[in-house]
Amino acid sequence: MNFASDNTAGAHPAIMAAIAKANDGRVMPYGNDEGTGHAKDLLSHVFEKEAHVFFVPTGTAANGLALSALVPGYGAVVCHETAHINEHEGSGPALFTGGAKLLGLPGDDGKIDPTDVARTIAHGRGDPHYAPVFAASITQLTERGTAYRPDHIAAIAEACREDGVRLHMDGARFANALVGLNCSAADMTWKAGVDVVSFGATKNGALALEAVVIFDADLARDFHYRQKRAGMVLSKMRLMTAQMAAYLADDLWLENARRANAMARRLADGLAVIDGIDVTQAVDGNEVFPLIPAATVARLTDAGVAFYDRGQAPDGRHRVRLVSAFCTTAQDVDRFLEIAGNG
Repeated sequence: MNFASDNTAGAHPAIMAAIAKANDGRVMPYGNDEGTGHAKDLLSHVFEKEAHVFFVPTGTAANGLALSALVPGYGAVVCHETAHINEHEGSGPALFTGGAKLLGLPGDDGKIDPTDVARTIAHGRGDPHYAPVFAASITQLTERGTAYRPDHIAAIAEACREDGVRLHMDGARFANALVGLNCSAADMTWKAGVDVVSFGATKNGALALEAVVIFDADLARDFHYRQKRAGMVLSKMRLMTAQMAAYLADDLWLENARRANAMARRLADGLAVIDGIDVTQAVDGNEVFPLIPAATVARLTDAGVAFYDRGQAPDGRHRVRLVSAFCTTAQDVDRFLEIAGNG
């Protein structure tokens, strides 16, 4: 059993079949093919708005390139202190933007507060001793497994707009957040004031597929130059974009996310009734963050269960992250619970 990450899952069979089908024949390279155009149109349909779409194979590239369109090298990005761009992408954001600074803010449940965003934007504004804020970035789902509600996103966007600051969404687990909130992609993004989305698919059943979705034509105008300079224009682009058509077909992406979320909910509910275990965060998607006694952690590890142990809390229990995937089964969850409860 592996609850370490949704990245431990393979690609969905429908995705693999789409890649194999796209592999037939001779097709124009670098995204100049009918399939890539179709994939772009499908994403515009998802967002209910004509969008400018650029495909890349990794989330780090999607985030870095998205931020590079928003922030100059002398600028800064406001984000949560635990944001993926701040803690888990090395110096990627600085590389892609040419040196922009990340300003990590504290915040409950992995979320930044609009008031804190406004205060940070205003701090040192106009003083060349400070890096001016050009963008804010929110992670959906957050690094605590929680989801920003549309009204929270809109409040952050409003704080940004007052000073001409743009809003980016790192949507590595976009689908999980979307089905958890039961809203539309439009409601969760541009209607709430988001300018650019890193739309993730790899964690939810794709092989290697992310998209930078830009809602402002001015921001998108030079983006293909940024993408090419970064080495992110695949020559055989059709083999990547074929994944998107399959991912969105018949709402596969939503079904995958619903399944993963349901397994996380089953896991959280089961853990909540085991003595000595507490689930510390709301389960808005496919991640569960429990505090688990050391003896239980050892028992799970000895049984071959994979998960991330984030170290001991002050009370001696371990901070654990558990992640379900589209292929996680009820049997996997129930076996985990059986081992955890067999103290």
